[in-house]
Amino acid sequence: MGGGLTSPDPIPERLSRELDWNLLHVFMVIVQEGSITRAAERLLLRQPSVSNALKRLETQLDRRLIERSHGHFQLTEAGRLLYRECVEIYGSVSRLAVMLRDSREAVAGEISIAAASHVVCAFYDQVLSEFQATHRHITYSIRISTSSEVQERVLQKRASLGFCLVSEPHPRLNYEHFFREHFGFFCGPRHRLFGRRGLALSVLRGEAFVSFKTDQLSDALRPVALLRERAGLGGRIVGTSSHLEEVRRMIVAGLGIGPLPIHVMERDLRDGLLWRLPPYDDPPPIDIYLVTNPHMNHSRAEALFLDALRRRIAELPLSSRTYSA
Repeated sequence: MGGGLTSPDPIPERLSRELDWNLLHVFMVIVQEGSITRAAERLLLRQPSVSNALKRLETQLDRRLIERSHGHFQLTEAGRLLYRECVEIYGSVSRLAVMLRDSREAVAGEISIAAASHVVCAFYDQVLSEFQATHRHITYSIRISTSSEVQERVLQKRASLGFCLVSEPHPRLNYEHFFREHFGFFCGPRHRLFGRRGLALSVLRGEAFVSFKTDQLSDALRPVALLRERAGLGGRIVGTSSHLEEVRRMIVAGLGIGPLPIHVMERDLRDGLLWRLPPYDDPPPIDIYLVTNPHMNHSRAEALFLDALRRRIAELPLSSRTYSA
């Protein structure tokens, strides 16, 4: 009987011992930028250095990762799998300093929040205020991004948590219904409809329109897109932005009419900077979600803050977390 033990596959062991982890970071940036040239600019490296790093990684893995030619850039299946793991690795490594600091301190450290540009929520502000009163050594970093960027930052573990609209949930993230707001159509002081009351929705047909980039039937502002389509407002879109402040700026400046969250615009309505247009009844509802990464090892500060948010969500029924028209 020859029964010796079979030696394990040497490739995984060799990779874990010899793989240059910097190559994974370069590969991740190439994928995110969709270009070796732009990746080199972001990494402050010469383009040949980035190209050579990709070739070395493909040689070490014995896999083609990116199909590239003139005007063509596409991940292979191996490339897609590797990028997904690179995001996890990069996020975990970037959080080592946070976790090590947390091991020697009391409840302290930084909570990194990624948020869409229109998160106006009274009970969230109250949680933030009460939490800081209890934990005075904690600091906060709040980054305003598009909703898709919020999810990407949470996925990459570059943010402790996020608040955003959601079109297609990512399978590796958790989503908790945070609050609901309603969108209305508005115009600025220079618009011909400013100050007019009791208008029918049909009067908006043919008006120049500004909106959010997610105002699409297949995106997060689908209810707004449906209403806009019903009102015949799809013809003259003169401006778009991913940020509420810029959509509001274009409306106030008179570029066109556009959608904004009603409760966020209360002060502008009082100050005469905006005017509410139809529909006055049943405006489209939009849901905002708390987004977290279940694969992220949260620091004590992050975990306590998330617990405080979730307790408040549990205490308040949806009706109390809904901003009506």
